[in-house]
Amino acid sequence: MSKRQADAQAGEGEDFRKKKLWGGRFSGSVDPLMHAYNESLSYDKRMWAQDIRGSIAYANANVATGILTAQERDQIVQGLGKVGEEWKNGTFVAAADDEDIHTANERRLKELIGPVAGKLHTGRSRNDQVATDVRLWLIDEAAASEKFLIELIKVITARARVEVDHLMPGYTHLQRAQPIRWSHLLLSHASNLISDLSRLRDLLPRISVLPLGSGPLAGNPFAGLDREAIAKELGFKTVGFNSMQSVSDRDFIVEFLFWSSLTMIHISKMAEDFIIYSTSEFGFIQLSDAYSTGSSIMPQKKNPDSLELLRGKSGRVFGQMSGLMMTLKGIPSTYNKDLQEDKEPLFDAVETIQRSLQIATGVISTMNIFPEKMRAALTPDMLATDLAEYLVRKGIPFRETHHVSGSAVRLSEEKKCLLSDLTLEELKKLNSAFEEDVEDVWKMDESVERRNAIGGTSKRAVLEQCDRIEAQLGA
Repeated sequence: MSKRQADAQAGEGEDFRKKKLWGGRFSGSVDPLMHAYNESLSYDKRMWAQDIRGSIAYANANVATGILTAQERDQIVQGLGKVGEEWKNGTFVAAADDEDIHTANERRLKELIGPVAGKLHTGRSRNDQVATDVRLWLIDEAAASEKFLIELIKVITARARVEVDHLMPGYTHLQRAQPIRWSHLLLSHASNLISDLSRLRDLLPRISVLPLGSGPLAGNPFAGLDREAIAKELGFKTVGFNSMQSVSDRDFIVEFLFWSSLTMIHISKMAEDFIIYSTSEFGFIQLSDAYSTGSSIMPQKKNPDSLELLRGKSGRVFGQMSGLMMTLKGIPSTYNKDLQEDKEPLFDAVETIQRSLQIATGVISTMNIFPEKMRAALTPDMLATDLAEYLVRKGIPFRETHHVSGSAVRLSEEKKCLLSDLTLEELKKLNSAFEEDVEDVWKMDESVERRNAIGGTSKRAVLEQCDRIEAQLGA
């Protein structure tokens, strides 16, 4: 490198350093690689609207402190409005030294309104600013996530109502167990999602806590700053009451990532059921073409890629949560640069969960079912428990009737016949309480209707589940 090149690079480094918000302390140049390693504008620019909202609220509050005159506040607010328009229209041009959304917006504000922009940051730190931005952003995205989740639950519940008369095998250990309604299976997944909806609503107050006004860690030094007024203007439910905790707290992100992980696990479990039931071996359901793909070599294939991706992305979201928790586990008080690693996991998880909820809604609303294949899969051996319960109604203890029913199953296997083909005489040899009315045990519809307690698979119980879920959606 020539001396001229070296001098030019040194000059650029000095200019680069001087433009930093923190540059006054340093005399050396910044390694460009370090700048790239340190910057977050490439991903935190999605919070531009929240950063501007927070700055406007802070400017309004600082009229009461005397930091800003009303005229200066108006200049700042109007300037921030112009910055926001540039972001909205896609005309905002980032500068080389814009480290993050905060420096980018403040730099542009100064270009638009001059030195008065420098007053905006008085008493404020990027520590409380970024914590405020993230919370504001997540409040908005949690509301969107809630909307998508509600739509998914509505679609499942609507199908359950319409298709309530269809019967299918219920499985444990992937073995045929007892007859159920198809709707009962659908609502089992809706019930998990209703719990997820409740957890998300419970989380919102812990997201909606205002950090702004905490400064870098010790609080705001200017008398008259009304943090409660700022909270009200921005829509926060409460104000952070410890400035050290407020600037460093990321528990609300971890909680949202946990919520996302658990919700994705529930979506994954539902996807797995539908993947299995869509195979030729089952043939209970078929995905629409809109949510399927073909094989690059086998023309007959119709692959449930949408469901497989839903299943796979549950691991992705869980990985974001576990990664952030490892980042947080050893950080000392209060703000440390490690906390910059909170945003990419959060942004990715939010995008993934919202897309997944919408894809799941599309899959379920468009898939076809084959009730005749579901019913054809019902076999008399699935009524072995009903046979034991028949004897219970005759006054025999269940432990004894369970043994009798098991003996009947063994006898049918030995005879290579259906359980329902055993004669009354053969059953009487197992227990004398059997009578002619044992024939009613082999009626699938009646078996399902007997499960009529709350939460059961009878028609009344299933429709009651629909009512309960719909009531919770409006809570």
